[in-house]
Amino acid sequence: MVYLPSFKRSCSIPLVFLLLASLCSTTQAAKDNCSAMNKPKINDLSSDNIVDLLGGIYEHSPWVAQELVKAYDPTSFNSVSELAAAMKSIVDGASREQKMDLLLKHPDLCQKVEQRKELTADSQTEQSKAGLSDLTAEELELFNKLNDEYKAKFGFPFILAVRNASKYTVLSALAGRVKHTAEKEFVDALAQVHKIAWMRLLDKIDYSDAQGFLTCHVLDTANGIPAEKMRITLHRLSEPAGLVGEFLTNDDGRLEGGPALKGGDQFIVGEYEWTFYVADYFASKGTFVSGTPFLNTIPLRFGIDNPDDHYHVPLLVSPWGFSTYRGS
Repeated sequence: MVYLPSFKRSCSIPLVFLLLASLCSTTQAAKDNCSAMNKPKINDLSSDNIVDLLGGIYEHSPWVAQELVKAYDPTSFNSVSELAAAMKSIVDGASREQKMDLLLKHPDLCQKVEQRKELTADSQTEQSKAGLSDLTAEELELFNKLNDEYKAKFGFPFILAVRNASKYTVLSALAGRVKHTAEKEFVDALAQVHKIAWMRLLDKIDYSDAQGFLTCHVLDTANGIPAEKMRITLHRLSEPAGLVGEFLTNDDGRLEGGPALKGGDQFIVGEYEWTFYVADYFASKGTFVSGTPFLNTIPLRFGIDNPDDHYHVPLLVSPWGFSTYRGS
């Protein structure tokens, strides 16, 4: 990959603040490294430790991990994706009664504060990240009304993977799903259970050996050519946040040198942002751009959810519009 040179700027920030910032950054990096070191890798799993480690992946349902040990050799998994798929297959193959019991083990998303001590640590963390404790009086009234309607209709609590959701996501999903048929909602609720389990699994396993990677391709739709020499930056928005790199596209509109991120130590689950400097590019091609460019830079936010996957996040662009998609 080609990294553009950084330009030094004058700065009047006191040295002590720079030192403190450096110390905080180093401390955070140390915490991240320590956390990863304390997690087992896939090849560390065994029949002796898998139930203790993964028994809470599915809410209050250690039987999933127990059945996993019976059905699979824990040392045979090559990736966190394979492990997740195996655990999912255990649940999908269970009886309807077991599935219903699993749904019933999940708490109401807006339990009263005094009831939160009954939640698992994972559930407490997930609910707090969704901002559910910040519902206004009107929002809480609406939530309780819809939530009561939901439970009366379906017979189990409303379940949503809220770790990366906002309170608006929760309210919108509840308002939409309460209209479902019983069978559709049973399937959708289980899908949310699997999503919750996946995110919890990523917290339990050190996936730094994963082989996922991120690529990009820019196509100039105004001229019908690959966008050569477009400047692009990539930032990680999730912690540890910061600039990942600066790139120039090659004559095929791709990143010179290959993927922008590759491997588990770089390719970390979280939210990222490409920034495409499209007005500069079109100026270099002599393509007409308005005095105040309609598209000057294009920030494109996207999430990486699976450390084993190839994420291809391209851009098709003209001075007047753009599109993107998740490729592979």
